[in-house]
Amino acid sequence: MSVRRLAEASLQPASFAFNRANAAAAKQWIKKYPKGREQSAIIPLLMLAQEQEGWVTKAAIETISDMLGMPYIRGLEVATFYTQYQLNPVGTRAHIQVCGTTPCMLRGSEALMDVCRSKIHHDQFHTNDKGTLSWEEVECLGACVNAPMVMIFKDTFEDLTPERLAEIIDLYDAGKGASVKPGPQNGRITSEPITGLTTLNSEKAILKTTRDREAKAAAKAAREAAPAAIVATPAAPVVQAPAAPVAPSKASKPKTDAPETSPALETPSPAKVAPETEKAASVRAPRHSAANANKAAPEVEKVLKQRSGPIIKAEPAAAFKAPEAKGTQLGAASKTAAAKTTNAKPTSAKPTNAKTGNAKTGKPSLEDKNRPAGIARPALVDELKLISGVGPKIEGILHSLGIFTYAQVASWKRAEREWVDGYLSFHGRIEREDWVKQAKALAKGGVAEYIRVFGKKPV
Repeated sequence: MSVRRLAEASLQPASFAFNRANAAAAKQWIKKYPKGREQSAIIPLLMLAQEQEGWVTKAAIETISDMLGMPYIRGLEVATFYTQYQLNPVGTRAHIQVCGTTPCMLRGSEALMDVCRSKIHHDQFHTNDKGTLSWEEVECLGACVNAPMVMIFKDTFEDLTPERLAEIIDLYDAGKGASVKPGPQNGRITSEPITGLTTLNSEKAILKTTRDREAKAAAKAAREAAPAAIVATPAAPVVQAPAAPVAPSKASKPKTDAPETSPALETPSPAKVAPETEKAASVRAPRHSAANANKAAPEVEKVLKQRSGPIIKAEPAAAFKAPEAKGTQLGAASKTAAAKTTNAKPTSAKPTNAKTGNAKTGKPSLEDKNRPAGIARPALVDELKLISGVGPKIEGILHSLGIFTYAQVASWKRAEREWVDGYLSFHGRIEREDWVKQAKALAKGGVAEYIRVFGKKPV
């Protein structure tokens, strides 16, 4: 964007004031913004000043800034930023903005600019000799399907040829610009094809009123033609179809005694049937069975699954439970109890032997000789979550097993690692993520040593 500067001081008027109509409009614009945000009205107020004077003067910027209680530099920032504001005098009768974006350029906007150069001035933003006309090239004006086009004040003139633009310029120069009709200048309506509509050329498909009107006309014509047909053709015997005992419900719904399926309750209803008649001919819904509803189909679940009532999960007696799950605060007394629980090695609910552990859960026994030795909870506990693969839940389980420090994890032998891996149902994850190597680095030098060994921060 080129630098935009105010007009020279010799062109600037000494003062500015809104006329009565624009002063009232300015007050209405200011009222649209909440208290303390009235400065946001500067954009429409500057447009009002431009429409009144033809361009935005320095005096107008300062007057509007004073009205809104803002520094002059803020008003200058807005006026010099937006290209919609003309900072130099323009033609008193017309300032022609020629679109030069790609669609208009492909349709001949260069020829329109040549017309402006020959009839107004060779350079943009310069007025003609009488000061009545000026022009500039602008970006897209939003009527690409009607390219090329120009805008004069708030009106757009589309589908232009150089000859037609020359005529429009002459009319504005003569003070007859109001006689030029805006829009397409080649006779077509809005943006339809130049050869006329090829689709949507009938309202029948889109307007229900048109379809209803045609249907009424067809019905009236049929009624008028009926007497002539009766005279020409002997009347045939009328065969009355046997009446059905009950009018049908909607075919897509099963017959029940529910009011939703009764055609007598529909609005509008094609069949009027009393609810009692519908109910008598309907099939009652099966009685509810709580026992059957509480079971899953064996072919789906392969097991009778209880869907209500308490759900009891099998878990080791020493499994970690968050304090919020117990409904109690973990205070000093609870910490002492947790430490005691850690020192003592609780037994599994139903252990089988030291190797197989709990047959129901598939976890190794807590009394297995390969279980890592636990310690009492120390005053300073290492943050085990820094080991990749250990989250808050796993850290809590390790604490319940008496594992609180990096040094403990770093000292695990292969059998101990396999026990923890089986207890956590990790399927070799401890070996893959090398917990021992991570723990050794963290125990030796914390995060700095971890970064030195692994080249990244622990996550």
